[in-house]
Amino acid sequence: MAEAKKKTVSADDGNPMQTLVNLWPYMWPADRFDLKMRVVWATVFLIISKFVLILVPYFFKWATDALDGRIDMAGILPTFLLGAVALVIFYNLTRILQVGLNQLRDALFASVGQHAVRQLAYRTFVHMHQLSLRFHLERKTGGLSRIIERGTKGIETIVRFTILNSIPTLIEFILTAAIFWWTYGFSYLGVTAFTVWAYIWFTIRASDWRIGIRRAMNDSDTDANTKAIDSLLNFETVKYFGNEEMEAKRFDASMAKYEKSATQVWTSLGWLNFGQGLIFGVGTAIIMVMSALAVQRGEQTIGDFVFVNAMLMQLSIPLNFIGFVYREIRQGLTDIEQMFDLLEVQAEVVDGPGATPLAIAQGAIAFKDLHFHYDPERPILKGVSFEVPAGKTVAVVGPSGAGKSTISRLLYRFYDVQKGSITIDGQDVRDVTQKSLRAAIGMVPQDTVLFNDTIAYNIRYGRPGASDAEIEQAAEVAQISHFIKDLPDGFDTKVGERGLKLSGGEKQRVAIARTVLKAPPILILDEATSALDTTTEHEIQSALDIVSKNRTTLVIAHRLSTVVGADEIIVLKGGEIAERGSHSELLAQDGLYASMWNRQREATQAEEMLRQVRESDELGVVVRRPPAV
Repeated sequence: MAEAKKKTVSADDGNPMQTLVNLWPYMWPADRFDLKMRVVWATVFLIISKFVLILVPYFFKWATDALDGRIDMAGILPTFLLGAVALVIFYNLTRILQVGLNQLRDALFASVGQHAVRQLAYRTFVHMHQLSLRFHLERKTGGLSRIIERGTKGIETIVRFTILNSIPTLIEFILTAAIFWWTYGFSYLGVTAFTVWAYIWFTIRASDWRIGIRRAMNDSDTDANTKAIDSLLNFETVKYFGNEEMEAKRFDASMAKYEKSATQVWTSLGWLNFGQGLIFGVGTAIIMVMSALAVQRGEQTIGDFVFVNAMLMQLSIPLNFIGFVYREIRQGLTDIEQMFDLLEVQAEVVDGPGATPLAIAQGAIAFKDLHFHYDPERPILKGVSFEVPAGKTVAVVGPSGAGKSTISRLLYRFYDVQKGSITIDGQDVRDVTQKSLRAAIGMVPQDTVLFNDTIAYNIRYGRPGASDAEIEQAAEVAQISHFIKDLPDGFDTKVGERGLKLSGGEKQRVAIARTVLKAPPILILDEATSALDTTTEHEIQSALDIVSKNRTTLVIAHRLSTVVGADEIIVLKGGEIAERGSHSELLAQDGLYASMWNRQREATQAEEMLRQVRESDELGVVVRRPPAV
């Protein structure tokens, strides 16, 4: 989208005017003429409202002089306005008109501000999905969500207050200063200008002091939210170990820091408001005394005294907003600085300038001299080379940490290799678009995480435009349709957070159905059955065999029983290929694979014997056990 090309606001600027310049493309969107006109009309009504506002104290002055019997405005006002009652009525009508113009201005600008918030929130959301897997593995979901939440609110604050408050206040101060200078002389202008300057100077200094306190409060808030989300996502683990009290203490420790910082924020706000009131009160008192002395000398009327006070009271409102606006803008900048830091994070994996869509002819995959590391001090793959012929199944096995799952991540291009290449039908995956690459690959992972929605939604996620009939057919292939139909809500059954309402085998079947619906030419089975019991594994494996038929399939396996039928088995050890061949060939070599096979077979036999013993005990059958040796 066009938004992605717009300049990012730097939180380090701390400059409201620079922020306004950077945000202007969002408030003046090039492709939205209607929003541009709203900005124009909002500005027009803003200016009109300020001129109307100036009339309010004038009508108050004239009404006061009329009541005092000293008004002589025949040359300025029409005769029907000279009566005190008429002046009072028009004074209040002017106030109502000014309020109405302000509300009309706000209403016109509302959609402009919200559109800016939506654009920036959308840009942040898209950017989060463009960042690498490495970034998301290193960040915490709770902290990210709170940063984005505060950031969007901060953007709304900056957009609204810079346009709707800063400019009107500037216009009102200029008009007030001009009237004081023209009507009452330079001394009134000087006192007013000095009061405003002192007010703004104090506000800026005090607000800058409060920024550090606000930042500490935000950090505590993010930390507390991170701990809360992390604890709730691991609800079962907390229960397994009975650590509710420990989690509560960790959360409360973060909230204690937040409480301290929040208290300081409100206390400092009280001192700021008191200082502002003191400065403006002293300035108002000086001007009122000057006007009172002038009235005693006969140089001014009671209406002038009232007029000066009314003008100052009117000026105090936007001045108070200047303090509020500056505080909110600075705090908004504090709130969004982390969000803009996220926007400035460069994606580790990006499409090249000349990237083209992947063209699948047969789906043959070739891994050539792969070298890869997450940390330079710890290489993962050290020159791995092998091929997955079109329509064939190749399995990658080996001890934990050998680099098996890394190969699937590289094929999906979650990371790029430091050396070597991965090609599909001769096309380097770095030279094709990520979208077309991932559209051609289906993944059934070991740990299936589902959306907290219906079974139908989770299956349809493989192909969002699929019909209900296609979803049911995919469920049939995945051998889960009977289970779903027995549920009270069928395909509309909610699966819960991360799919926790379903068993491990049921979640795997949903993942298989999702991949079946996607119908990719290339299939990756990343330890898809390693977390399941033996019986469920056999059931899931039969479904996987159906799905992988006539597809180029890469199997990442821990349980060797699932790869017996593979066309070729690659045995990794320490990031290098230790052995390769078919199941029978590897057993004949009597090497690493044969050793792993024998250990797993013995473990499976022991597990089966234990299961039979338990079943026999439950049935009350006496089983003769061999004597201990």
